[in-house]
Amino acid sequence: MSVEVRVPTLPESVSDATLLGWRKKPGDPVKREESLLDLETDKVVLEVPAPCDGVLEAQLFKEGDIVRAEELLATINPDAKAAPATSTAPITSAAPITSSGAGASPAADSAVKPSTDDQVLTPAVRRLVKELDLDPSKIKGTGKDGRLLKADVMKYLDNLESGAQSPPPVPEAVQSPSRASGLEGDRPEQRVPMTRLRARIAERLLEAQQNAAILTTFNEVNLQRVNELRQKYRDAFEREHEVRLGYMSFFVKAVIEALKKFPLVNASIDGNDIIYHGYYDIGIAVGSPRGLVVPILRDADQMGFGDIEKAIKQFGKKAQDGALSYEELSGGTFSISNGGVYGSMLSTPILNPPQSAILGMHNILQRPIAENGEVVIRPMMYLALSYDHRIIDGKEAVSFLVTIKENLEDPARLLLQI
Repeated sequence: MSVEVRVPTLPESVSDATLLGWRKKPGDPVKREESLLDLETDKVVLEVPAPCDGVLEAQLFKEGDIVRAEELLATINPDAKAAPATSTAPITSAAPITSSGAGASPAADSAVKPSTDDQVLTPAVRRLVKELDLDPSKIKGTGKDGRLLKADVMKYLDNLESGAQSPPPVPEAVQSPSRASGLEGDRPEQRVPMTRLRARIAERLLEAQQNAAILTTFNEVNLQRVNELRQKYRDAFEREHEVRLGYMSFFVKAVIEALKKFPLVNASIDGNDIIYHGYYDIGIAVGSPRGLVVPILRDADQMGFGDIEKAIKQFGKKAQDGALSYEELSGGTFSISNGGVYGSMLSTPILNPPQSAILGMHNILQRPIAENGEVVIRPMMYLALSYDHRIIDGKEAVSFLVTIKENLEDPARLLLQI
């Protein structure tokens, strides 16, 4: 009797998912809990595991199909025996990934760990090598048992750009006019569908612009004392917490103390009501191969500096691997976005509905400022606070940002909560 594989229950507000790709094909043996396929939703990529040992009988949907909760995806025959096969390669897409490492040296190939047919790629890595038309067998994996990591792919690309290896062929649709068709004056174009995450980001940004009265106020902060603390306690902190002492923990703590003084900034609008949140769930914007995601530090006011740094580091790793859960991406009462890691000097962040405010961090530059009547060089950062003017007045927004500035310029305030 066949065992059914169905779309798992999707969280509230998520109605469907897109089938990214199958990891097995009909006739392949499967083991219980082994991943059969990937589903992409508005927020995360889900791996659907096999419910039992057996042989995959049928696939009822193909890559790119839209599926809903509880729909039948495939069937497994638990009693059948798989026919001898040369490979049980995971199927990552409707079309196989083609080799593009023709210029790699034999020495490089001999150092490569398992090939595509021997290793299971994470959703993030699988999507990346597919979009860039790379052959994973040409890339050395540094993960457990030679598992290929996103960092390995990025390092491989860096080597290509530096001339260490031959670059992959440029897809015909995006080659220069002369290379694409041999005719001067051609204007090649390539049409690709938005990922579900990118489409959802676009929808939410448009929603925020249309439904909120967004204003932005700016200030600058002198991070000299924060730098001194980081330098003084860097080694001891890392020994104690096994994580580096970065800037984000200081900013999270500074934001929380400011939110306590200005509870409206931590509130949200629901119809004609204002909801005051008696907790501090801080969203931390992080980049991922699929776009920007905002995992949540829940009850951040109860977390120490070490806990915050560990959580943010884990968020970053999960984002790169496509492993963030719905729970980690849901909710939040205030968000922090650090465009400075990309070199941004100044920007106006957009609200993350239904939140009423978001803090934008920017690049840190050594700049001359006046201090005690003298010109000195200090590490300065511009801050931007975007807020919903329907609920937060300008005076309150400016005062909130000044409080963050004061907490960072005198970090002792964070310990004394003054």
